[in-house]
Amino acid sequence: MTTVVVLISGSVIAYSLFVQRNLWLENAPVGAKLVPQDTLITASVSTDPDKWRQLQQYGTPTTQATLSKQLAQLEKSLLTDNGYDYQKDIQPWVGETVMIAYRGDSTSAPETEPGQTSSVGLPFIKLPDLILLPIDNPAQARQIWDKTKSQKVTQFGERSYRGVQIRQTQKSNSQNYSVAVLESFVVVTSNPQTMNQVIDTYKGAASVAATPGYIENLAKIDTAQGFAQVYLNLPVFTATAAANSTRELLPEQIAESQPQQGLATTLSLESDGIRFRGISWLKPNSQNTYPVENTSSRLPRRLPANTRLMLSGSNLAQLWNSYAQNAPSNPLIPIPPANLSAGVQTILGLNVQEDLLPWMAGEWVIALIPATEDLLIPPENQPPTTLGAGVALMILSSDRAGTEKAFQQLDQVMETRYQFTVENTQLNSQPVVQWISPLGGVTATHGWLEGNIAFLTFGAPIANAIVPQPQAPLTQTPLFQQIVPTKPSPHNGQVFIEVERTLNQDNLNLPQLPPQLNEMIQAIRAIGFTSAVEDQSETRFDLFVKLKTILPSNQVPVPPSPIPKNPENRYD
Repeated sequence: MTTVVVLISGSVIAYSLFVQRNLWLENAPVGAKLVPQDTLITASVSTDPDKWRQLQQYGTPTTQATLSKQLAQLEKSLLTDNGYDYQKDIQPWVGETVMIAYRGDSTSAPETEPGQTSSVGLPFIKLPDLILLPIDNPAQARQIWDKTKSQKVTQFGERSYRGVQIRQTQKSNSQNYSVAVLESFVVVTSNPQTMNQVIDTYKGAASVAATPGYIENLAKIDTAQGFAQVYLNLPVFTATAAANSTRELLPEQIAESQPQQGLATTLSLESDGIRFRGISWLKPNSQNTYPVENTSSRLPRRLPANTRLMLSGSNLAQLWNSYAQNAPSNPLIPIPPANLSAGVQTILGLNVQEDLLPWMAGEWVIALIPATEDLLIPPENQPPTTLGAGVALMILSSDRAGTEKAFQQLDQVMETRYQFTVENTQLNSQPVVQWISPLGGVTATHGWLEGNIAFLTFGAPIANAIVPQPQAPLTQTPLFQQIVPTKPSPHNGQVFIEVERTLNQDNLNLPQLPPQLNEMIQAIRAIGFTSAVEDQSETRFDLFVKLKTILPSNQVPVPPSPIPKNPENRYD
């Protein structure tokens, strides 16, 4: 099965007859003790052909064709050019899962051959820096060792590092792969220095398996039916992002203020999509803690069935405070909170700390709602809107008087500074305040729903859809119930995106996506997400991506391994 090459491409295989299995840290993912601790990403991936067949059924004809092209390029680079075939040379002896890793440093990435790109088409399809192939059948692996001695396609050289024999290719370009056998693993790297780092780890340097929380937290999200399990080293990720950021951040500043240790997720393939069960945790010595505040929101039930996008949370003020606290040392934050606060002050005349946050300690929801025909009938003397959707914000106010004061300030700013018509009116027998743009096309409405729920809509006139209460709520629709996970429960946030009728259509007047991203988005139907804080140092999440599924016309069933694995030859 050629597609397996994307993650387990054991291109150049060497094997020693003097291999004995050594028991690694109990319950650690296969190969984790050989991966250097400062590695950016590690992933354990299944080699089950049935799961790879299922993976091939996801997507559109365009995305499948792009994926096939990328996999063919990888197969050529890793296997064919070196005289190997996965089904004949590797599948007979490789274990049930392999581990791949991306180092995240400049020294481990090989240069690209002339005329090639390291990653084209779909993102994340690129050569790993490290591949660990567990040996399940020594007799079959010996044949690969014999084949390397007589290999005519590729010239091999040998060297030794700390007593370990390394066989490596000798090509004119810089993509010289190194191969070594460490215990019961065939180790393949795309860079000689990466091989040296792996051997240092084997000899006693810190491994990813020794990372605080790594083994126990990955065990919490493990599943027998999983296709892959991925771990992201958050301190390394932040440092890598800082090195490529335009912001000037000192390494010690980043290290001191980066409280998170890791994020891991298990991918499971389901009939109509991929499920990600994840966990993140803090460093053991972190002074930061997660506020344990899981309040399953009532507000999504107040959204209409045709809602296209929804984000909900338990405490908007806490979300802002966390954003502001982490922003000074986070290179991924695009806009510093001070700039956002200044923008709100300039545009709306409101002070975030004094006028907004004090009453925003309750649950909240923001949604994108399409403007239906009955909502597009403009009020008297108002030009018709040309917008396809509006945005609705609801907040359970923790201070009704403070909310009223903020709304009054907004009314005054919109009327005096922007010449909007601001009027008190009735909507479905409820009092509301409406803003009408002098240029037409944009309206806004704010008011109260029962239970101290403040709301504001802007864009297309969609207030009719939420006032007083939709008869057909979003949470009762089959799509929402199918894709938005019910666990963890209680939760502190949820996300719902009907991608197929939001990003994949032009009827909502949304900005166009870049072609490469748009190609990938076209394969997605909907996304659902639920998160919760487990305790002061750990969060959990469940993400489901509903995908289009078709059987590729060029898909050929993968034959069984030509030589069955022999249980008697397994290492115990």
